[in-house]
Amino acid sequence: MPLVVDSKRLSLAIYRVLAYVTGVWLLLLTFVAMPAKYLFDPETWLMPAIAIPHGYIYMVYVLAVLWLAIGRGWGAPKAVGVMIAGTIPFLGFFVERRVARQEKAALAAGSAGGQSESAEAPKR
Repeated sequence: MPLVVDSKRLSLAIYRVLAYVTGVWLLLLTFVAMPAKYLFDPETWLMPAIAIPHGYIYMVYVLAVLWLAIGRGWGAPKAVGVMIAGTIPFLGFFVERRVARQEKAALAAGSAGGQSESAEAPKR
């Protein structure tokens, strides 16, 4: 039996994981690598070891936000706002919780609406 995955749930799950991963790497960059570079050693290995992976992870995060935004019909301001939230330490975590709460409610309302329509359909 093939595994069927709901695209809307998958895009939300990927967004949530990447929001946390991006947020953690941003915190490492902001509070570990940058102070190590500017306070202790400008040639520290920490800066490229943290900054380069963070850059690639952020690019994947942006693609995940785009996938979620297109699938949900978000407007450009909301999509760009969620993307920018991934560039501000700690803010990404709060925005992720808010987006997840809204999208889970929308998914529940959509599935409840589909069940009530099928329940109201006359039986032949």
